Amino acid sequence: MSEGNQSAILFFRLLGFQNPNGLKIPLFCAFLAIYVFILLGNLLIMILVISSQKLKTPMYFFLSHLSLCDVFCTTNIIPNMLHIVMLDVMSMPVPECFIQFYLFGCTTSTESFLLTVMSYDRYLAISYPLHYFTIMDFRLRLLLAVGSWVLGFALTLIPGILVTTLQFCGPNVIDHFFCDLAPFLKLSCSDVYVVQTEIIVFSLPVILLPFLFIIASYVNIFCSIMKISSMYGREKAFSTCSSHLTVVCTYYGTLIIVYMVPANENLSSINKSLSLLYIVITPLFNPVIYSLRNKELQTAMRKIIWNKKPI
Repeated sequence: MSEGNQSAILFFRLLGFQNPNGLKIPLFCAFLAIYVFILLGNLLIMILVISSQKLKTPMYFFLSHLSLCDVFCTTNIIPNMLHIVMLDVMSMPVPECFIQFYLFGCTTSTESFLLTVMSYDRYLAISYPLHYFTIMDFRLRLLLAVGSWVLGFALTLIPGILVTTLQFCGPNVIDHFFCDLAPFLKLSCSDVYVVQTEIIVFSLPVILLPFLFIIASYVNIFCSIMKISSMYGREKAFSTCSSHLTVVCTYYGTLIIVYMVPANENLSSINKSLSLLYIVITPLFNPVIYSLRNKELQTAMRKIIWNKKPI
């Protein structure tokens, strides 16, 4: 960050939801309960995958990384959001705000890559069932998982650096519950066109290309499913990817809507509500969707809860 930035503005003021005093405690309790459930649900999935021999498959390996990513993302945002709900406003130092923006971008990008990898995994499992475990061996799944994390953090570094080059010399109020790109561009007193264009260009391999790959994967998956002769076989094949497809639709649907809607003060409350969907609701639903639709996870969970023989 440049020296001029530090001398002009030392902190940002986040307004959060500007909720009435009567809703302060109910909202705080609701968000706290959701955060605890997100942590417990996703940590439980990771524990089940690590401890159960029946879950030592590529699909659950990638699911555990997705759960870890959700824990990181929500922990970066929700504790500060709880602070804002109780105090109505929160002052955050400029460097800390930039770090939150960077970490948010890292986890969002990593989740995008992990969802892409999981769609490729489902494509191999359904289209090439006889060669699936030969192709998706431990070396490849480890390479894909580590690659998702490395790419997520590396590709977000450029937008993160570009944002720190912006100058802020006027208002420092962010009408949001976390440090996002749109408020930075709105508050900056420097020319944001170049920075905005460069960030959009660097966002293409993070959001658009993975999304197109996922669409192509599912087109091939559906074609493979339609070639299965029996109705039972089709239903069984589709059930193996239905959970992932539900998560993809929820995640990308809200993400695309938020960042395709033009910045507008009248739409700020709508943008905050949509942001809650992919920052809070999606990580909350992931364990629910996978546990409700997956008998193997349910079986492993019951064996741990009922303290039966090792799994």
